[in-house]
Amino acid sequence: MAEKRIPWNQYFMLQAVLLSLRSTCTRLSVGAILVRDRRIIAGGYNGSVSGDAHCIDEGCYLVDGHCVRTIHAEMNAVLQCAKFGVATEGAEVYVTDFPCLQCTKMLLQAGIKKIYYLRNYHNDPYALRLLKLKKIAVQQVKIDEKYMHSIAATEFNLTKD
Repeated sequence: MAEKRIPWNQYFMLQAVLLSLRSTCTRLSVGAILVRDRRIIAGGYNGSVSGDAHCIDEGCYLVDGHCVRTIHAEMNAVLQCAKFGVATEGAEVYVTDFPCLQCTKMLLQAGIKKIYYLRNYHNDPYALRLLKLKKIAVQQVKIDEKYMHSIAATEFNLTKD
């Protein structure tokens, strides 16, 4: 009997986790994937504006306790769509951490219809209110350990040349 394939929501969330490994933020590594019709249309991670110094190189640029150098993962994914002319209306987002208030508002304006997230992160009450008002589905995704073990035990030895 063939082994069951990974469910779509865990597959896309693992893609977001993988993207988070590119983050240049020293405070929290976040990844986001925009998906429409089970196809990835864009991805992003939190980091500096292209060409600017990164937090991992020069430290955070803090103003009132917030790093103003970093563009959030969700915003980078939506901006990638804007840059390349890809519509976001009706798409879903998979993000490693619950979106902040500003990213929630941006996702709503971009027409995102569902938010999947891995970890709670300062879930803003007003963001939750807006999501309820706009009837946006929000779902926490738990990644099954067996998929993590499958990745680690894959027959591909990625450490050899």
